[in-house]
Amino acid sequence: MRRTRFSTWPCSVARTVDLLGDWWTPLVLREAFYGVHRFEDMQRNLQVSRNVLTQRLKRLVEEEVLKRVPYQDNPPRDEYRLTPKGRELFGVVLAMMRWGDDHLTSPEGAPIEVVWRESGEVIRPLVIDERSGRTIDPREVLPRLGPGFPAALRDHPEVRRRFAEATPEAPADPSDRRAPGPNPESDAGGEDRPRASAPSPSARE
Repeated sequence: MRRTRFSTWPCSVARTVDLLGDWWTPLVLREAFYGVHRFEDMQRNLQVSRNVLTQRLKRLVEEEVLKRVPYQDNPPRDEYRLTPKGRELFGVVLAMMRWGDDHLTSPEGAPIEVVWRESGEVIRPLVIDERSGRTIDPREVLPRLGPGFPAALRDHPEVRRRFAEATPEAPADPSDRRAPGPNPESDAGGEDRPRASAPSPSARE
């Protein structure tokens, strides 16, 4: 079955899912964050086929999440190290771990804990706003169109309806006689994108 691609959708969640949204990629990253850098060690820990692991590592290198670093000359072999871009995904992995600890664990508790090196105290990840320091509650925030949203899609009625509550209305221009904008779905990805009469929430966040 052909995989739907989200890499060109105007949504950072969709684009991140395009990179991380399969069974193995988050687990490959987990191994990298645990300090596992060599192909054979990752394969043994994950019990994944060589072909699948090779594909996932290749994509992460192409996206500059991991980089290949030589560790042996004869025969030549590389290991996989996190880049600064890759290290920034640690918060994503920790957020997944925290949610799993809270909702998917047995009564005995978390299967794996992350602790501070210096103190050994258990870390409890929490998503906060960088500017205010406030804990982020979905009931207290709204999505709105950002500066990177495609200009050609901004005036589409469905886009304006979905984000009207948080996006200021632009002053009407009587001289503007433009035709209605294109269907956002037509610009949301490749030929294998889902067909819909209006943008889905996942496509237009």
